[in-house]
Amino acid sequence: MMEIYKGELSDVTRYLERHDQIPLEKMEVNFELIMDKITPFKAVDEHTEILEIGVGTGWIPIICKKKGLRCKGIEISPQLVEYAYEYGRRYGIEPDIELGNIEDTDIGESRYDVIIATSVFEHVEHWREGLEKVYRALRPGGVFFFFSTNRFSLRSGEFDFPLYGWLPNAWRYRLRVSRQGEDIMKLGIDFNQFTFRQLKRAFTKLGYTTIYDRLDLFCLGSSGASKSAKGRILRVVNHIPPLKHLALLFAPGTQFVCIK
Repeated sequence: MMEIYKGELSDVTRYLERHDQIPLEKMEVNFELIMDKITPFKAVDEHTEILEIGVGTGWIPIICKKKGLRCKGIEISPQLVEYAYEYGRRYGIEPDIELGNIEDTDIGESRYDVIIATSVFEHVEHWREGLEKVYRALRPGGVFFFFSTNRFSLRSGEFDFPLYGWLPNAWRYRLRVSRQGEDIMKLGIDFNQFTFRQLKRAFTKLGYTTIYDRLDLFCLGSSGASKSAKGRILRVVNHIPPLKHLALLFAPGTQFVCIK
């Protein structure tokens, strides 16, 4: 189980250096993209109870509060929690974020209407237990938005190395330690490189009534991209199982919307 480390960790410092100058207005575009995936299945208003697991710089809880939405966040890194509050203060906003690890933090039962986890569960060592807690914490009809790694993606957002996700776990760990130092194993290492089939089986086993993968979500969308020539091709692919499997096998990430 990942521990909470009070001191400065190099991977968190690198992360903050990359994201420190990004204005909140730019992150609002990403926020709307996520909401566009959620709101077809669950109305989101001032009464909706939202939880984000692994807030990073805190932009989702900050934007939610700016828009009058109720969003709580949990984050394992004290550095990131401190930064998120400072980031919010730049805009006169105090987000609701607490220090915690999804593996051992009590997030309740039937408490939330929406739970969001973007680029988080690859870093959760005991990820199945974490997903079980998410399922229990959702109210009936609640929505879980999930985005994470894809093992067979040709490029990985985790680390710039050819076919990084294809490497055995032990090899990836040694590579990261050799390039980034021993403390990458304290926080920052991707314990998991998922496949969409692996995750879909896990979500099905938990009991979600409906599970949409990234191709399903694209085809359900009303954006111009989904109606373009490429979009029309992807709609065809989505209805041919072998082609859909191939497309999702090499996709740049795993994305799901799961409805309890």
